[in-house]
Amino acid sequence: MEEFLRENYFFILHLIETFAAVTGLYFYKKYRATSAKYFIWFLVYIAICEFLARYTMFCHEDSFLYFLEGTLLERNFWWSTLFWKIGAILFFTFYYYKILETDIFKKIIKGVGYSFFSFSSIFIILNWKDLFIRFFPILSVLGALVVFICVTIYLIEALKSDKLIFIYKSLSFYITLAIFIWWLIITPLVFYDIYSSTADWNFVFLKWQIYLIANIFMYGTFTIGLIVSSPENEKI
Repeated sequence: MEEFLRENYFFILHLIETFAAVTGLYFYKKYRATSAKYFIWFLVYIAICEFLARYTMFCHEDSFLYFLEGTLLERNFWWSTLFWKIGAILFFTFYYYKILETDIFKKIIKGVGYSFFSFSSIFIILNWKDLFIRFFPILSVLGALVVFICVTIYLIEALKSDKLIFIYKSLSFYITLAIFIWWLIITPLVFYDIYSSTADWNFVFLKWQIYLIANIFMYGTFTIGLIVSSPENEKI
């Protein structure tokens, strides 16, 4: 199992992400008149960004990105921080802002999104050198908090409306379920990133297994949601 993960871990992750994106594109016509189309774009964005993040495999003297070897860009901490830990959170604030109907809830989400972006920008400027050598646990924790706020507000609004009856037919419900559980599982792991090295393969494999299971659940839920949901239950 360990040897299999060592050789195929990133391929499996890309396969899961790409499958969800392809499913979204397949059903795009069904959702193109609703806010769900933004989520499909997001799935494509993830698949592309994760693929580009593998540029580190070519940062050695025998490959075409040899000139990056020994530079700050040799590792992809900066890329993952910008496109996922910040970019994904900002997308979810945008998405929930689009699908919510209560003005006060929309204002809260908008304020939370701007606050997160402002704090992240200032924090990175003040710690820009660390951006290239490690992840920032505080951004992961704040990002999880933003997600929980979005999820809570969405569920409160759903409970106050008659849409709750048909919530299982709403793509937004599947998105909410998936991201809530994913961030709940993954966030605690960021505090152990300092132990993530090839010197301790037991921990590396454990973390890979947790990420793999969490990602299979999240992207699998996205895929199921895209298939079974009805566009009539999505906000235009």
